[in-house]
Amino acid sequence: MSEGLNMNMSLVAKNISKTYGEGDLAVQVLHDISLELAVGEKLAIVGASGSGKSTLLHLLGGLDHASQGEVILAGHSLARLSESDLNKLRNQHLGFIYQFHHLLAEFSALDNVAMPLRIRGIDNDEARAMAKEMLTKVGLSHRMDHRPAALSGGERQRVAVARALVTKPSCVLADEPTGNLDAETADTVFDLMLDIAKSQGTAFVIVTHDPLRAARCDRVLRLDHGVLKAH
Repeated sequence: MSEGLNMNMSLVAKNISKTYGEGDLAVQVLHDISLELAVGEKLAIVGASGSGKSTLLHLLGGLDHASQGEVILAGHSLARLSESDLNKLRNQHLGFIYQFHHLLAEFSALDNVAMPLRIRGIDNDEARAMAKEMLTKVGLSHRMDHRPAALSGGERQRVAVARALVTKPSCVLADEPTGNLDAETADTVFDLMLDIAKSQGTAFVIVTHDPLRAARCDRVLRLDHGVLKAH
């Protein structure tokens, strides 16, 4: 466990920076970023394309390593964990939602949502029951047996939301989660995402270009050329 951590925090970043390349070719994309995400808090991060938003999410989710600083999830510093322990921690405490759904094409909506539960070691019947419950919450009880190719864009993204939330993670990292949808469908998906997260006490970090959706979060920060600022 990392010392001095406020356990009311779902996720903490301390002075993280990210540099790609070395020497004269080095490019620093994130500069000394610190943030604290409270349990159940919804944080929006806005900024222009290329400002480093997706890189920041990757670091917060342990999908990439910071060049400096540390990320603390559930009291554990990610950089100090083995790959195996990091994977277990991610599966237990994090959910991910992307602009493109990243569903497994050969599996039904039900099996896609049950997948993170199966990875956690939950038996198939219980995993499928929990997946059915979550798909019902996102309004897809009638589409559970369909594969992604048979679903609309909005339906696929609702499956992705269900998959991210079914494990009741402490935090979800969402990268432009409605960016590939029309305005009406995006509103529906965003509402579902926030409503279910609120009922579960799940915190969110949402990267978005949309100021209206950002404004619906508890707090908004702007990433400007790799520097995180109050919005």
